Amino acid sequence: MTTMTLHYARGTIACAVAIALNEAQAEYTAQRVDFSAGEQRSAAYLAVNPKGRVPALVSERGVLTETSAILDYVAATHPQAGLVPEDAHEAAQMRSVMTYLASTAHVNHAHGMRGHRWADRPESHADMRAKVSQTMTDSATYIEDHALRGPFVLGEVYSLADPYLFVVSTWLPGDGVDIGRFPKLAAFQKRMWKRDAVRMAMADGFL
Repeated sequence: MTTMTLHYARGTIACAVAIALNEAQAEYTAQRVDFSAGEQRSAAYLAVNPKGRVPALVSERGVLTETSAILDYVAATHPQAGLVPEDAHEAAQMRSVMTYLASTAHVNHAHGMRGHRWADRPESHADMRAKVSQTMTDSATYIEDHALRGPFVLGEVYSLADPYLFVVSTWLPGDGVDIGRFPKLAAFQKRMWKRDAVRMAMADGFL
């Protein structure tokens, strides 16, 4: 397969894609988008991803965006990695957790730094930032009680949901959440840090 290019910013959910690519032993190059310099709004990057966000994966057939879609692509093009369960119910369970992370936990987190997406007044931004600790604690509670069925999201089986959850879990301290209050989630995070794919992503500057 032709080498792919993953556009990313450090500390973002794009790291989940890098971990999955590493798990699949896929060939890819990493292209950093410097958010602090506003590169996500540059004409050059908007030509890659008009949304001005990461991740964006450039494949031989074009550009893919949205984390869950890219993760599914990685799994489908590297089936030997076994990143999606063959059982339809388990695969749907995996995607339900990923969808929750995208639609709820990630949005909760974004309110702390990206308030301008939802409101214009500075006081509104401040109010959103003040709420992040509570909403991310609520998300961590849901994950602890309902989304982790064992060592991994699907119990003993590693899947695409795990790198997704891992990256979200790394945001918790910055959002004012003590992960130590959530023993299952904390143990999951420690387990993930030991995986070669995660260590590779960290060494490559994704985290």
